[in-house]
Amino acid sequence: MRKVSRTFRWLLRETRGVEIAETAAILPILFAIVMGIFWFGQAFRMYGTITRAAEDGARAGAAPYCSTCNPTNGFATNASNAVNSSLQAANLDPTQAIYPATPPPFTACGSALTSCNVAVTNVCVQGPVLITNLSTGGAGVCGMSVSFQYPFSMHVPFANPTVYLQASARVRMETQ
Repeated sequence: MRKVSRTFRWLLRETRGVEIAETAAILPILFAIVMGIFWFGQAFRMYGTITRAAEDGARAGAAPYCSTCNPTNGFATNASNAVNSSLQAANLDPTQAIYPATPPPFTACGSALTSCNVAVTNVCVQGPVLITNLSTGGAGVCGMSVSFQYPFSMHVPFANPTVYLQASARVRMETQ
């Protein structure tokens, strides 16, 4: 019995190999944190890219507007082409951009509001819409709205979740 007691006390005081056990316990947690930081950074980069593409599309759709023009599909085509070229410049596939799940509701500005047309493009282009400035409480101006979704896939062990990032931009229409 004495020998068992001595052996047990010796095992409690022994510290060889503890570093390996601690490393084995902490390493998976550290790896998960580093992978989370990496994938969050990738999603944030892609969100910035598609938001910039939506802004470029809204700006391109708003520029050629005039009161005597026929805005049926001209600004929608310009906006869609600008979004596609911005996505291509960022090495993203423009064919993966999809129509938003719920298009933003707007009030028509002057003439009839053009609703999103899924048959024409995969980007929701609405114009002319009334854009109000909530901070100043102004009456609002006529503008252009572009919105779409883009899939982001995280490649993690045991799962491959896909998240749809929403991009939306509104720009005041120029009359000159």
